[in-house]
Amino acid sequence: MRTVVTGGAGFIGSNLVDELLRRGDAVVVVDDLNTGFKDNIDPRVEFIEGSITDAELMLAAVQGADRVFHLAAHGGVFRSVQQPLVSDTANTHGTLGVLEATRQAGIARFVCASSSSVYGGADIVPTPETAPLLPRSPYAVTKLVGEHYARVYAELFGMETVALRFFNVFGPRQRPDSQYAAVIPLFIDALRRGDRPVVFGDGGQSRDFTFIDDVVRAVIAASEAPAATCSGKVYNVACNAQYSLLDLLSTLGDLLGVEPDPEFTDPRPGDVRHSQALVEAAAADLGWRAEVTFVDGLRRTVDWFSARS
Repeated sequence: MRTVVTGGAGFIGSNLVDELLRRGDAVVVVDDLNTGFKDNIDPRVEFIEGSITDAELMLAAVQGADRVFHLAAHGGVFRSVQQPLVSDTANTHGTLGVLEATRQAGIARFVCASSSSVYGGADIVPTPETAPLLPRSPYAVTKLVGEHYARVYAELFGMETVALRFFNVFGPRQRPDSQYAAVIPLFIDALRRGDRPVVFGDGGQSRDFTFIDDVVRAVIAASEAPAATCSGKVYNVACNAQYSLLDLLSTLGDLLGVEPDPEFTDPRPGDVRHSQALVEAAAADLGWRAEVTFVDGLRRTVDWFSARS
């Protein structure tokens, strides 16, 4: 099977590519290396360095493919607050461009990454896909627009599209060396260095942390489920569990054998207080549930960091 992965040099994308290669796929990666890294790219893939907003490049990239996984994005709430136009161009226009290239090439199945941020501060926790959507950042708005574009392409053109709302993905290859880095690699890096981890707010905010291996399984399941069941729909991808940042720090401290001494600072604009998903729809339609526990996922992530040092 020939598979295209946009954002395949990034954290989630490169882990997905590894699994696709293990399964015997011929993989094409499209990535502009804005947030991805060349050392994440397996030499067996066909790598196209360029932007998903380049219509000609994308149309060439998807020729002859059986399915497209669209994971490329300018991620992060805080980044989008600082650079809303950059986020919109990459995420909104970029998603539409990949969809249109997929349609023109006659490829049926298109799976794209959305985000739990589309819910905003949901009143219903755990949150089903039917909950009201109230994005609170430019990033969240772009992800919601991408969902709508995917649904519209299914309705108008008969494409088989599936959108997945990821909840706080973590695991190997998630890097701490960026001002927009996610909380888990930042905490691990600080604790291993003997630094004080920075907590925005009081640390009581909670998230539904989801290990990368489970996310990869969900993405592949979305590409293989019957179109009559899943096309045009959106699904939560999460563990259906809730841990605060202080819980996270405590667990990492136990795994690393250190006592965390966090530095508390002001909350970041656009962040939500609590996030937790219901995942019954993905279980019913995609045959998917998370399998890796919070502690086991953190242990594997810490082990990956230790192996790199």
